[in-house]
Amino acid sequence: MTPASSPVDRVPPGHYGFLGALKSEWTKLRSLRSTALSIATMFVLTIGIGALVSAARASRYANHGFKSGFDPTRVSLTGLLFGQLAIGVLGVLVITAEHSTGTIRSTLSAIPRRPVVLAAKVVTLGFVALVVSEAVCFVAFFVGQAIIAASAPHATLSTPGALRSIVGGGLYLTVLALLALGLGTLIRHTAGAITAFVGILLILPLILQSLPSSYIAAIGKYLPANIGIAMMSPSTLPDSFSAWTGFALLSAYAAVALLVGGWTMVKRDA
Repeated sequence: MTPASSPVDRVPPGHYGFLGALKSEWTKLRSLRSTALSIATMFVLTIGIGALVSAARASRYANHGFKSGFDPTRVSLTGLLFGQLAIGVLGVLVITAEHSTGTIRSTLSAIPRRPVVLAAKVVTLGFVALVVSEAVCFVAFFVGQAIIAASAPHATLSTPGALRSIVGGGLYLTVLALLALGLGTLIRHTAGAITAFVGILLILPLILQSLPSSYIAAIGKYLPANIGIAMMSPSTLPDSFSAWTGFALLSAYAAVALLVGGWTMVKRDA
């Protein structure tokens, strides 16, 4: 007489559960050349451009006494507006690289439950993006303030709003990476997903500028790029959401993109 089997086998023989999926995604993410390249590009753009802008603004402050709108914290984080493109590319490639090479079929053979695959990608990418983004924001801040301090008033972590701006910048980049992952899951094509990501960040604000000023003020605060600027600013900007309200809205955008992408992932063939 054979022993009684369990009512439901959680994971079919030869297949992986969520922890196995996490290990698999971590292995893939850290072994991809595009991961190191995207992270390196983000560091170079964010810190390098932040340093250049900090030097230029500090020089202008010292030589011309230009004080209007001078915010040392925000100046040092200017490079995030360029580094966001690199983190977006990384988010897209986490899923589209497998579609372009066909390895997504192997992944889904080992882990047939597609929501588990996407959830593992979200957790893995979210963790890496958060650590890297916060690190690059803190480095950009300290490098920028060291440059500014020679010629103009500078900020420290104890300056009101400075720490929130740095942390907010890292959270902004992290959520952008997840938004890009959602777009990549939905579109499944690297060039198309990156184009959509760039369009949302850079093209929509340009289109908005062609509208009447009343529409610009009413709609502009909902755009991801403007939410990011608000999150990196020590104080609430005019016609903008507060930092944490903007963060919640941006997180909702990413959640919608991931949910729709996950639904299409389940419905479509690999």
